[in-house]
Amino acid sequence: MPKSSKILLLSFSIALVLFAFIGFNLHGVRAESGQASGAYRQITVYTEVLQKIQSDYVVDPNIPAVTNGALRGLLESLDADSSYLSPEDYKFYKAHIGDGNAQVGMNVSKRFGYAIVISVLPGSPAEKENISDGDIIESIGAQSTRDLSPAMIHLLLQGQPGTNVTISVVRPRQADPEKVTLTRTNVFLPAVAEEQYENSSILELKPVTLDHERVTQIEQRLKTMPRNGNKKILLDLRDVASGDMSEAVRLTNFFINKGTVATLQGQKFTTQVFTAEPGKAINTTAPMVVLVNHGTSGAAELVAAALLDDKRADLVGDKTFGDGSQQKTIELPDHAALILTVAQYERPSGKVIEDEGITPNVVVASNLETEADDDSESPEGQPTRAASSVTQPQTAPAAKPQPHVDDQLNKALELLKSKPV
Repeated sequence: MPKSSKILLLSFSIALVLFAFIGFNLHGVRAESGQASGAYRQITVYTEVLQKIQSDYVVDPNIPAVTNGALRGLLESLDADSSYLSPEDYKFYKAHIGDGNAQVGMNVSKRFGYAIVISVLPGSPAEKENISDGDIIESIGAQSTRDLSPAMIHLLLQGQPGTNVTISVVRPRQADPEKVTLTRTNVFLPAVAEEQYENSSILELKPVTLDHERVTQIEQRLKTMPRNGNKKILLDLRDVASGDMSEAVRLTNFFINKGTVATLQGQKFTTQVFTAEPGKAINTTAPMVVLVNHGTSGAAELVAAALLDDKRADLVGDKTFGDGSQQKTIELPDHAALILTVAQYERPSGKVIEDEGITPNVVVASNLETEADDDSESPEGQPTRAASSVTQPQTAPAAKPQPHVDDQLNKALELLKSKPV
């Protein structure tokens, strides 16, 4: 192909993406004149840059690779969830999106150019290989995650049960990446965990995800709580990084009976306001604390933000991950596709969740990961929660390792103890 034609092809591809941003379609121009003229100027700049690359670069560049890199960077500069799929990637994506639902047990996103682990599911292949929140997945197979869209990263990690996937993991305080082979499996999520503290006056509920089944389990448990007793509620949303936003709204409504839970809005998106309904509230008066950490993401963040802004509960722990948006897939004429964020969730206070996360009103850094790394005698390297021994300490037998202290849990229990019923 002549060099001029290659330049024209790349300029046209970039123009397609820019037109999608400013509202062009095949039936007419919808963008404002200022936006349109700005887009045309950017196309001119891209063309000039490409001409210089074509004429002055040390070797004849690979134009398709340059095109994909430019478009991928353009989309990923917007947010962590927007991405560009080349025609080849989109064809692969459509062909394999339904190929098995076995997984390795990691919730992942993309930050700082690479895939990053948000949280790890209990009992999963990832947990058994000691993969932790914050680990960076440098590559999947032979492909660097820097060159993969979030959609392709999720697709490559899942597959048929019993198949293997090899990833390269960069761990904190470790200089070199580590190759880890994981066997995909059907990960069965446990029911909502429950603990009692302070002579059963504090009820802790910990879901692993916010799906319909587990939110219903919480609903049923709350309905059995004494309405006029001395019960207090501890909702542990640490490492809850998956779930449905509608279920998050439903869960929040159990604890508040009025007001805005969240708002979903975007430039061309019909604004949706989610409000609490009095008839769906269950317990709006029991003293309450919500635990969060860096692994709290998506639906769990919506719950935490709404309860904090409503002053219904204190938030204890680390700043959350920051994921609260809705995407739309837009197929382009050349059979490539955009996965574009079209709306973001806002807290009742008006602050966005996406990328910003939620900062607790009581910030307590987690100490479990560090202690787990330092204690080789604990079962399978996992920390033991302090549970009710926080307020009634017991001396462990000398032959057994001491339980790890959970500072975040301790602080949450301390706050709840101080709250009047």
